[in-house]
Amino acid sequence: MKSTRIDKWLWSVRIFKTRSLASSMCKSGRVRINDKTAKAASSVEIGSVIQVKKNGFNLEFLVQKVIDKRVSATLAEPCYINKTPEAEMNKYKDWFIGKAQPEYREKGSGRPTKRERRDLDEFKMWDFDEEELD
Repeated sequence: MKSTRIDKWLWSVRIFKTRSLASSMCKSGRVRINDKTAKAASSVEIGSVIQVKKNGFNLEFLVQKVIDKRVSATLAEPCYINKTPEAEMNKYKDWFIGKAQPEYREKGSGRPTKRERRDLDEFKMWDFDEEELD
């Protein structure tokens, strides 16, 4: 196969879960082929560079093989080279590390009792009260 529609290719290599989702992403301008905005019917060929904005990430792929039937993830992997920069892939890592972690409970211990919840609330508020005293 020499070329296929971009929405079909994105769906078949499992970039998007459904073909209609891939189509709508093309219509909204979130898919580019070789730095040009792609319509759903745009052709993709071997060697094309695909840029996709998905879930806050700017992904970039180099087409290695053109397919139009959805295949398993292991068969889809050799169809493209992921050229997304490492900084983009780790974009949210700092955000997740910087956020406060929720309380940890042992697995199987169930929901906190009323007393435990009050103790937790008191402990959390103690930290704020201390700042007000300074």
